[in-house]
Amino acid sequence: MQNFSRTLQFVAFFLALFSASCGRAQNDSVATGPAADAPSRSAQHAPAVGLWVLCEGSQRILENPERFPALFADAKALGATDIFVQVYRGGRAWFDSSFADATPYVAMTNQHGFDPLQKLIDDAHAAGFRVHAWVNVFSLAQNRNAPILASVGRQAVHVDRKGRSILDYPAFEIPAPDREYLRMGTPGIYLDPGAPGVRDYLVKTFSELIARYPGLDGLHFDYIRYPDVLPFVPGSRFGVGLDFGYGDATRARFQTETGLVSPFRDDLRNANRWDQWRRDQVTALVREVRSAAKPVHPSLQLSAAVWAYPDIGYLALYQDWRTWLDKGWLDFAVPMLYSVDDTLLQHRVREFASAPQSTQIWVGLGTYLFAENPSRAVVQIKAVRDARAAGYALFSWDSIAESPKLKATLIREAAQNADTHE
Repeated sequence: MQNFSRTLQFVAFFLALFSASCGRAQNDSVATGPAADAPSRSAQHAPAVGLWVLCEGSQRILENPERFPALFADAKALGATDIFVQVYRGGRAWFDSSFADATPYVAMTNQHGFDPLQKLIDDAHAAGFRVHAWVNVFSLAQNRNAPILASVGRQAVHVDRKGRSILDYPAFEIPAPDREYLRMGTPGIYLDPGAPGVRDYLVKTFSELIARYPGLDGLHFDYIRYPDVLPFVPGSRFGVGLDFGYGDATRARFQTETGLVSPFRDDLRNANRWDQWRRDQVTALVREVRSAAKPVHPSLQLSAAVWAYPDIGYLALYQDWRTWLDKGWLDFAVPMLYSVDDTLLQHRVREFASAPQSTQIWVGLGTYLFAENPSRAVVQIKAVRDARAAGYALFSWDSIAESPKLKATLIREAAQNADTHE
């Protein structure tokens, strides 16, 4: 999410490519209706407002609990109802964990003498906010020493169509000569959800988080997709571009489960089935975490920061978030609509507001893009409100806190909106 702006430059152009040449795949599941506890516009007089809070941003909130009062004061002034606090990034945990690298958690508790995440949950509830634990699922950032790699092995990391592991990429970027025309949208190490052992390890990690912090209101997924390569391609069936999931153990598992040989290099046999199988691996993690969480915390809301162009997410990143909502595996989704193009944003917001899953969609806004011109952020917030979206989320509190001009403008707009609706 934090390196997302580079990718956005390519999205509008390739969205047209997808729409013209591919359309949506025909095997989407039939909608079964939103989950009973999903946020609903009809049940609210105003949209829900989320605030993303980074674990390693400018404020490092969990490492500095003396900043909690400032966070809550800003959240209240911004009209926020929900706080998405990042607790798992790069395989490292800012919570009590026996599966992730808990070095940050241990350092915090040793320094302060208490668990900062638990205190944040308690203090946020006292201040009237819901708290969602934000976790980066398949991204390890650039951490080669993550415990999941030691446990599952090298096979846990994605291998591209040419047989190259991301672990061998120079600076985690696509090697030459492909680098002349291809780029990683967000360079880093990505876990392969189809590799044996990866999903099991992650489900145990997130189940432990849910069990140890029963006061959490939600679990918020990020990077719950395959790596983004620019330019995007609509799946593997055309044999162009570059995609991932081709590790030996992953391909062997596909063959065992389907009886088919996966495509590889220039072999395009079974491409559509292979794409759906990879999509199923991402979906399976969402479903498995939902199943694990329900007996322990029945009211916990599962949400995800997702690709704002769902057809691209579906075809190129194997992220089928619309079906996750339709099936009730996800309570709400937050498409990351970080854009400096107000016209494009308005088109997307209207489409979200009229979608079958509209009551389960909060719009993610990249307010960080407008630190020097905060009136533009206000225009986008108003566009979301005018469309009567179920909710929206601001990325991020860290960027707002470090920009007095942006902060003052957003707070003034929130106050004026509150006055208008009293």
